[in-house]
Amino acid sequence: MTCRVLHVIGGLRAGGTERQLYLLLKGMDRKEYSPQVVVWRFQEDDKYVGQIRELGIPLHYFPCAKSRVAKLSTLRRMVRQIKPEVIHSHSFYTNFAAWWAAVGTNAIAIGAVRSNFTYEMKTAGPLLSRLSARWPRHQISNNFLAAETVRSSRSPFLPARLSVIRNGVDLQTFQMVPLSTTGRVRILGVGSLLPFKRWDRLLRAASNLKKKGLDFLVVIAGEGPLRESLEHQARSLGLTDRFKFIGHTDDIPALLADARFLAHTSEIEGCPNVVMEAMACGRAVVAMDAGDIPSLVEEGRTGFVVHRGDESTLIERMVTLVIDRNLCRCMGEASRAKAEREFGLDHLVSETLAAYRAAGWKNLLLPNAKSMASGAITGAITF
Repeated sequence: MTCRVLHVIGGLRAGGTERQLYLLLKGMDRKEYSPQVVVWRFQEDDKYVGQIRELGIPLHYFPCAKSRVAKLSTLRRMVRQIKPEVIHSHSFYTNFAAWWAAVGTNAIAIGAVRSNFTYEMKTAGPLLSRLSARWPRHQISNNFLAAETVRSSRSPFLPARLSVIRNGVDLQTFQMVPLSTTGRVRILGVGSLLPFKRWDRLLRAASNLKKKGLDFLVVIAGEGPLRESLEHQARSLGLTDRFKFIGHTDDIPALLADARFLAHTSEIEGCPNVVMEAMACGRAVVAMDAGDIPSLVEEGRTGFVVHRGDESTLIERMVTLVIDRNLCRCMGEASRAKAEREFGLDHLVSETLAAYRAAGWKNLLLPNAKSMASGAITGAITF
């Protein structure tokens, strides 16, 4: 079975990294590049398993119980059988596995730095983090903050070259929708219910908005271990009529269509999909200055960016967006225009292929030289 590009990923659950792999596969010429996917921690009911199979892409996987050493050995044998030209790891902790599988072959290994580089190093563990930070020597990050952290590090465990490729958005799925003129103002929050997402900030802000007599409803889409405690906090703040936890949903476009604006209060981010998706749907965004959010949201034009320690300004900005529908409309129009210029899948595909070429892949058909050349989106840091 022909395979030119073998993609290696930790899992296929409903997460941002998994979504970006799916969008990359969806947007690329699958006949030309013959992609296949290896899943390190496979579960049949994970969200993107069926969607990737629907694209006609072969899916290989390891049961979760299989040991890391056994997986390394199996992946290495697999590479020698299917002979990919590129092995692209999409999860930080599978970087070393992709590099190890390529050793002794003609394949080019590409690694990934997702989200916050410091956070990735911490969660991968002391040994694996060092191995995955240094190998493969060519890696891709989805945000400039991670690249700057790598550049300023004095550690010997770093990639030799780090290309920055912003996440992509399916602009056909996330379309511009006019703001509602009736009903309560809906504020949308999307993300896992985990500590670093800092939903407590949004709860306190909502409490202040209620004290000011504003009529609104905050809708939170996402699941996680903090759901029970966050629901308890909402009750203790008297927000049961203003906060709605709806759990996981795949219909984010419909939620954005009903929302006045997106509120994103996370402490740690890379290049958050939901911020880009909200902008694609023509929604204003108020977000903390985590990761690459300051380069996604243009302050005062497509939304507001708030320093992570400044909850009073967060409240002020939310009050403004609740009261001023016309401002939200103008910001939403500017957001959609930016999304059309910068967030499309053509950028994601062409810039990823350009990173492969920069790593040494010679047998490459570049699909869109114009989008590849957009220096405002793609950059590379070489050590």
